[in-house]
Amino acid sequence: MPFIKIYIHFVWTTKNFIPLLNDKILRENVKSHILENCKNKGIYVDQLAVQKEHCHCLVSLGKEQTVCKIMQLIKGESAFWINKENLIPTRFEWQEEYYGVSVSESHLPIVRAYIQNQDEHHGKKTFMEEYENFILKCGFSKMK
Repeated sequence: MPFIKIYIHFVWTTKNFIPLLNDKILRENVKSHILENCKNKGIYVDQLAVQKEHCHCLVSLGKEQTVCKIMQLIKGESAFWINKENLIPTRFEWQEEYYGVSVSESHLPIVRAYIQNQDEHHGKKTFMEEYENFILKCGFSKMK
């Protein structure tokens, strides 16, 4: 039986960074739904934070899971559910792109704390400020 410990920190945004998930109760419902959906699909989510225009998710990959498939299952199903349930007055979409980075076991406590403290963190620095700084620092092009 294989023993695999591969953690990925994912970040993805709403289409065009529009803050469609403004209501805290709505965000909690989306979070609960994503967690339940992941559990049903055998995706181990260690941490999840749903913000107004983005999500952070720490996932432990299973032996037959890929980054692409996990993101497809989480983003696609949650957008479908949000629209099916008419949780917002407009059509909901996630941005196609996403960010994923591996996390060493020794850094798990830091990443967990970062994800758990998103509300406080973005009270000091908006997601867009953080995103712009990250893009400039790394020399990446902006997500469209």
